[in-house]
Amino acid sequence: MTTQNTPVPRLRLYQGPAVLSYGFRPFFLLGAAYAGLAVLAWLPVFLGELTLQTTFAPRDWHVHEMLYGYLPAVITGFLFTAIPNWTGRLPIQGMPLLALVIVWIIGRLAVTCSAGIGWFAAMLIDISFLALITAAIGREILVGRNWRNLKVVALVALLLLGNIAFHLEAHFAGTADYGIRAGIAVVVLLILLIGGRIIPSFTRNWLVRENPGRLPSPFARFDVAIVILSAAALLAWVFCQDGFWMGILLALIGVLHVIRLGRWAGDRTSRERLVLVLHVGYAFIPAGFLLSAASAFSFVPASAGIHAWMAGAAGVMTLAVMTRASLGHTGQRLTASLSTQGIYAAIVIAALARICAVMVPAWSGQLLHLAAFAWATAFLGFVVYFGRALMSAAK
Repeated sequence: MTTQNTPVPRLRLYQGPAVLSYGFRPFFLLGAAYAGLAVLAWLPVFLGELTLQTTFAPRDWHVHEMLYGYLPAVITGFLFTAIPNWTGRLPIQGMPLLALVIVWIIGRLAVTCSAGIGWFAAMLIDISFLALITAAIGREILVGRNWRNLKVVALVALLLLGNIAFHLEAHFAGTADYGIRAGIAVVVLLILLIGGRIIPSFTRNWLVRENPGRLPSPFARFDVAIVILSAAALLAWVFCQDGFWMGILLALIGVLHVIRLGRWAGDRTSRERLVLVLHVGYAFIPAGFLLSAASAFSFVPASAGIHAWMAGAAGVMTLAVMTRASLGHTGQRLTASLSTQGIYAAIVIAALARICAVMVPAWSGQLLHLAAFAWATAFLGFVVYFGRALMSAAK
C-alpha cells in the first residue's frame, strides 16, 4: 500500500491552476492551515473567551473538526495521490477536484455555524464530503481492479459512518461519545495499514542507498495478525474502555506494536529525519494502546491514550507524509531541511505536551497552551514552507 507500487501515470493535458493538478496540493495545504487555525481558535473557546455559533458543545466542536475536518482532508490528499499509483489510472484533477475542495470548505463552515442553519442541514452538508470521497476512491479502485486496497475504501466508509454517528449522538444525547471513539479507531487502523506499508518501504529504500546493513522486515503475516488483533481490540474499546480484561487486551496489543516497530530498523535512520519521523510518529501507536490499558485499570485518565493516538500518531504521521509527498511530487530532494525538521520538532513537542497536560493536572494550563501553539507552529509552518511549491507547477 505504498505510493511507489507503479510509476506515476502521465497526467492528462491540464492547463488550469497547478494547485488543482493533483489531490495532495489543495488538501494538504487546506488541511494543514485548518489544523493550525482551528486549534488556535480552540484555546479561547476552551477558556470561555470566544463563543462559536455551533450546535456542538465546545469540546465536541474541537474534537469533530480535528477528527472529521482536518484529518479527512489530509487522508484525501494522500489517497488521491496514492491511488493512481496503485491502479495506473489518471488522477482526479481540475474542476472535479475543485468541487470536492469546495464541499470540504462548506462543511467546515456548516459545522461551525450550525446554530444558524440547524443541526440536520449541517450534518447533511458535512457528511457529503466523506460520502463523495468514499464513492470516488471506491470507483477508482474497483475500475482499476486493485482489490487488495478495497479495505482502505471500507475504512473511509467507516469514517463516514462515524461522522454520522457523531452528529446524531451530539444532537440526541447532548454530547458525542461513541462517534468520537469510532472515528479514532478508524484513524488508528488507517495508520496501522498505511504506515505498515510505507514505513518499512521508505526505510529500506534509504538504508540500501545511504546506510547498508540491517534492513526492515517487510509487511508479512506477523503484521496481518497484529492489524487483525488491533481491529478487534479497537472495536471492543469503542464500546467499553474499562475493566481488567480490556486493560490486558490493550496492553498486549501495545507490546505487539512495540515489537512491530522494532522490526523496521528505525534506530538506523537518525541521519535522515524525513525517514526517522515516520518511526517517531508510529511510536505513538503503542503508546496510545499502553496508556489506554493504564486507563482501563484507572491509573491514568482515558484522554491520555486518545491524545497519544490523535495528537501523537495522527499529528506526526500526517505531517511526515505531507512533507515527504510534497517534496517528492514537486521535484525536490527527499531530505529534511532545517525548516522541515523544525516542523517535526514542533509537532512532537505538541503531542508530548498534550499527553502530559492530562497526566500532570497541576501544569495542565501551561501545557495546553504549549501544545496548542506548538501544534499551530507545526501545521502553519508547513503552509508557509511548502505553500509556494504546492501552488506552483512541479519542476
